[in-house]
Amino acid sequence: MRTATGFGFAMMLYVLFSVTLVAAQDLRGIEHWVENAGIKIYVWEKYMGEPAGKTVVVLAHGSATAGRESFDLQVPGKPTYSLMDVLAQNGFDVFALDTRGFGRSTHPDGHMTTLEASQDLNAVVDYVLKLRGIQKVNLLGWSWGAQYCGMFVMAHPEKISKYVSYAQMHVNSPDIAKRRPMIQTYREKPYIVIPETGWKPRFTSMTPPEVNDSEVVDAFAKAAAQVEVKTPTGPQLDMVTIMPMLNPRLMPVPIMIIHGEYDDVADLQGLLPFFQQLPNPYKRYVVIPDAGHMMHLQRSHRLFQHEVISFFTVP
Repeated sequence: MRTATGFGFAMMLYVLFSVTLVAAQDLRGIEHWVENAGIKIYVWEKYMGEPAGKTVVVLAHGSATAGRESFDLQVPGKPTYSLMDVLAQNGFDVFALDTRGFGRSTHPDGHMTTLEASQDLNAVVDYVLKLRGIQKVNLLGWSWGAQYCGMFVMAHPEKISKYVSYAQMHVNSPDIAKRRPMIQTYREKPYIVIPETGWKPRFTSMTPPEVNDSEVVDAFAKAAAQVEVKTPTGPQLDMVTIMPMLNPRLMPVPIMIIHGEYDDVADLQGLLPFFQQLPNPYKRYVVIPDAGHMMHLQRSHRLFQHEVISFFTVP
């Protein structure tokens, strides 16, 4: 299904970066570090040629895997599975952050929260705006990323040109119901360890086997296990205790809601009422067939990429 209608806190910012040629065709990857009130946030950037004049996109990861591993997965012989590479090859300047608690960023001793992740995102967006001399960025948030992105959009709509909410959970999502029995574990343990095999089930939850490519699933699990040596439970705790976190009426920017046909987090029944309340008349609701919660790494990833690029490029 697809519908279209109309078409503060103190922070210090600094960057240490290194440039690496990561592929042919002058595709470049750059590491940045942004400091937000003593928290060091890792940001991975990709672009083709030179970044000047390009449309900027910021990608926000979900509740398990850091940004680079989520959106720049390198699978030998299968380059189209890197969303960052595809966006860069289509003329975008693309940034993916690791919020606190994830990947290479600072891991606080205690629980981190969705609100803190939205503040990390704000710090990164401010850094990117200054770095590129622009007024607004495009934004994509995946899964739990759609929660802290949504908080950020509500607080700072003036910084966003367009926003893609990808696989956005709601209070009655089937997957949220599965997490509720774990609430005591989430409260007692700020971090848990997920073995390599533990990264694979999200590919198959409610999703037929033929939707997945085993080489991609294996590559993701290996990459995730290497970088996420411990995974924060703060996002899980928030998802089972303070949902809903978002008010659609306070999100005035152009928005596309997109999810897979078999997603165990996002579905029509739960998200259409949210979509209907979005105030901007330019909005899209898109469902991708033969796809689940890991859509950008499943067989319909090219259709997903097409919809995202279309939304970000339309005048």
